[in-house]
Amino acid sequence: MGDLNTRTARASDLARLPTQTWDLVVIGGGITGAGVAQQAARRGWRVLLIEQRDFAWGTSSRSSKLVHGGLRYLKEGDIKTTLHSVRERERLMREAPELVETQSFLFADCAGRKPGRWLFQLGLMVYERMAGKRSHFYAKLNAAQALAPGLAPPLMRGAMVYVDAKTDDARLVWRVLMEARRDGAVVLNYAQAQDLVRSSTGITELIVRDAISGQNHPVRARAVVNATGVWADRLRSAVGGKPMLRPLRGSHLVLPFWRLPVAQSISLMHPRDGRPVFFYPWEGATLIGTTDLDHPGDLDVEASITQAEVDYLLEAVNDQFPGAAITPADVSACYAGVRPVVADAQGEASKAARDHAVLDESGLVTVAGGKLTTFRLMAQDALALAASHAGKLFARDDAALFTPASELNPHWRASVRHRLAARYGYLAQTLAGAADDADLQTIPGTDTLWLELPIAAKYEAVQHLDDLLLRRTRLGVLLPRGGLDHLARIRELCEPHLQWGEAGWRSETARYQALIAAHYQLPSAKPEEPAP
Repeated sequence: MGDLNTRTARASDLARLPTQTWDLVVIGGGITGAGVAQQAARRGWRVLLIEQRDFAWGTSSRSSKLVHGGLRYLKEGDIKTTLHSVRERERLMREAPELVETQSFLFADCAGRKPGRWLFQLGLMVYERMAGKRSHFYAKLNAAQALAPGLAPPLMRGAMVYVDAKTDDARLVWRVLMEARRDGAVVLNYAQAQDLVRSSTGITELIVRDAISGQNHPVRARAVVNATGVWADRLRSAVGGKPMLRPLRGSHLVLPFWRLPVAQSISLMHPRDGRPVFFYPWEGATLIGTTDLDHPGDLDVEASITQAEVDYLLEAVNDQFPGAAITPADVSACYAGVRPVVADAQGEASKAARDHAVLDESGLVTVAGGKLTTFRLMAQDALALAASHAGKLFARDDAALFTPASELNPHWRASVRHRLAARYGYLAQTLAGAADDADLQTIPGTDTLWLELPIAAKYEAVQHLDDLLLRRTRLGVLLPRGGLDHLARIRELCEPHLQWGEAGWRSETARYQALIAAHYQLPSAKPEEPAP
């Protein structure tokens, strides 16, 4: 695996762009684009993936981190999405068990609150039948409060307990990109698609602008897949496509784990409007989410949580754990993402369908909507349409997504081996094999190992400080002040690989501080806003 951060490595990849005709150019470096690139590269296609910002910069690093079957979609009658999601969840847990982990969920049964014990259990029976395994049970009041000490919503009688899964969404994207690169794909962040050239057969050429150098590079393509998430309509407009996406914002809060130490994921229907809300242990902290609001803002500006959303999420937490008395002062970070939901209606946002759409418009194949969990199915649907443009035969299959994780030093702590396998898969031994005890210590307040920082700096295409601290690692949302209290140590570990120099670090630090203050900390007082 080459060092992706050296200037020569990036220059070499950019120099390759005009030297051949690519079977497939994928535009978009989130989970959908990564899946398309991986599925195509595994089939031997010549694949180029470009991302205008950083890999997983958009929705794919700002999700609720759940790899779930969409239990709530059963309530909306969306059997197809639930079935596909459950089966893909099971696949991911089999193939990448360290990265996509089982998470126990607890849903309090309260007198007078919907959906009620028997209806909820019926839904769980259908849900688990789809997965081919049974794991749920009903815990009486004492047992439920033993599983979740402090849980005491009004009129609680017991709780339903069931199993789903969670992940680090940005690392899932990177693992899929690793597999694509292993099979020969070229993947570039900070590379923007411009000036699509159409012919009678489809898109034949585009200009790729390198945002780092400002240079343009002509690229010849047989097929182009638009996997740009909430930006998909913008690219579709170049071929006359009509808008089809409804951007919905989902916001989250992060608390130090000691302040709300939940071993179970607590699931509830918000007492104000009946929307599903979760909070659960994640990466050494407690994550609370999510809201579901139409997002009319500029998609090129990072989304931010509003005060109304903060109040809404804290209301949900304090409904379930009234004794904890969580306040905004307890929040260490927050983040917001915008989901690309296919606009099937303008009704209640939380009831909008989460299925995906795939279109071929004058040779531009667009895949949009869907869920994190079903990215493999979305990728295969996109390739089924792109194949004729690429001059390829295509058949759907169930081949493994991930190469098994490599064996690691058996003398290391089991938690360390588990984490390294999750983050680096088949490259875990190559990247971490020479680590010493200091490298394998965790950064206080997180599950992150110090070793992860230099690995990212050397191997994972870090161009800016936020790439390193918000996506390759998650320190920016796990620690107060975006992790800047550890900046001296971070710089010491990473500068040998990044080679930014004194001026570069000053510039990157100022840029990152502004980003954290504007988008990852609680909002300042604002005028009254509508509730989520």
